[in-house]
Amino acid sequence: MDDLLLLEYLINADRRTYWIYLLSSAFIAIVFIYFNKRYRKVAFSSKVWLHPSSKLDYYYFIFSYFIKTLLISPIVIGANTIAFFVKKHLYYNFGFNQIEHISYETTLVLYTVCLFIVSDFTRYWLHRFLHTIPILWEFHKVHHSAKVLNPLTFYRVHPVENILFGFRYSLSIGLVTGVFIYFFGSKIGIYEVLGANIFVFVFSLFGSNLRHSHIPFAYFNFLEKWLISPKQHQIHHSKKYFDKNYGSYIAIWDRIFGTLVLSKKGKVLKFGLRKEQMENYTSISKLIFFPFINILRRRKNERI
Repeated sequence: MDDLLLLEYLINADRRTYWIYLLSSAFIAIVFIYFNKRYRKVAFSSKVWLHPSSKLDYYYFIFSYFIKTLLISPIVIGANTIAFFVKKHLYYNFGFNQIEHISYETTLVLYTVCLFIVSDFTRYWLHRFLHTIPILWEFHKVHHSAKVLNPLTFYRVHPVENILFGFRYSLSIGLVTGVFIYFFGSKIGIYEVLGANIFVFVFSLFGSNLRHSHIPFAYFNFLEKWLISPKQHQIHHSKKYFDKNYGSYIAIWDRIFGTLVLSKKGKVLKFGLRKEQMENYTSISKLIFFPFINILRRRKNERI
């Protein structure tokens, strides 16, 4: 079963751990270390890869797969259902308004771009809400409780957060799809590379797995005002900048809404929560149950 799990994550281009993305990140890391030799020790250090926090990531990765498969996927409404609902109500309220003079190739480009932009925009706001709404922050702390970062830290996400992101995905993709079907008919599609949205594929090639790592790979300053680099996401994981760099791929949202920090400002980064909080996130059971316990404590204190 573990072999099948690993294989599914390695061969699916929609997964962050797709083998090509892992290889590209490894290549970027090797080149980076060649020119920045001081990071060689931390890149290969057992203190990072065998740290208790990393080991917990490995165990939780397997655990979360079964949680998502058995409990979360069945309750999250599908994007196709949302798309059908949107299309139906647009027809009902506005009648038949299909656009026929735009070519299929142009429709593909528009649909691909719109899917990517709307999805990234909604990811930004849900991520920001996870930090700024106290109850949601209790669940998101699970992700930020990682003391050291590795590619599987990406999957250190509480099931409640997974449910929220599942609904976010269905709503954003379903909304865009429903609108496009209404205007352009059912003959729509996206430009893909190996089954992944071409934009996701390209961005994933440029070090997506370094976002959760100790390799501070940054882009040029002007580029980081448009695209989130691995170093910028590491800055977000640092104790000093939890409220910055919420973006996933595009940096424009952070720039517009005042939450952007460039890599040059993040010098020495310390990951994790406050020292007194870290003991609450040291096992799978604590990652799952402590957010609920803390929420109940907060409610109880509010009543006193």
